[in-house]
Amino acid sequence: MSSTDSTNPDEIRAAIRQMRRSYGETGLVDLDPDPITQFRAWLVSAAANPMVVEANAMVLSTSIGEQISSRTVLLKDVSRDGFSFFTNYESRKASEMAANPQVSLLFPWYPMERQVIVQGRVEKLSAQASDEYFATRPWGSQIGAWASAQSDELESRDVLEASYQAYAAKYPEGQEVPRPPHWGGYLVRPTTIELWQGRYSRLHERVRYIATNEGWAMKRFYP
Repeated sequence: MSSTDSTNPDEIRAAIRQMRRSYGETGLVDLDPDPITQFRAWLVSAAANPMVVEANAMVLSTSIGEQISSRTVLLKDVSRDGFSFFTNYESRKASEMAANPQVSLLFPWYPMERQVIVQGRVEKLSAQASDEYFATRPWGSQIGAWASAQSDELESRDVLEASYQAYAAKYPEGQEVPRPPHWGGYLVRPTTIELWQGRYSRLHERVRYIATNEGWAMKRFYP
């Protein structure tokens, strides 16, 4: 907030403290014992909800030592192996995942009063899997993957635009664009998958699936 802003900090504090809503009555019932099956059902429901913007958007958190960073990425597949997404291998998140493969994913479906938290270990997808997905991306997104040195300091927007135009000229629309060697996919193999459902009086519900040698154990936790 700038020094010229006339809004009183005390008023803002009071307004923030009054920001609350009453949650619904629907709880976590009839859950599938398999968390991937249950997640898919929730994802389909979220995608069908017009109030949810990009149901496959997830917050990826990574860490090195005491430093933690988060950003939103897009889920591109969910399978028995885990959750897949794609990004620049030279980005900040990539360097942090290389140093510490333990990551967290958060799906914040606020309009449905739901969230899913996934914790697990990340690994790179095969070059073939990355090639196959890259080929399905829109031409502009393919060019963008070449043009952006993700996470590096940018002198100006003009520099980025010039890089984009240079690669657009190199790989004209309609021509096959090869996958950049610095771009590809990751798979998060989950060790826990937690479902959260908002409930009345803040008596929310949390059910956590925990990976074991025998499969998945399902446990409830206080909100």
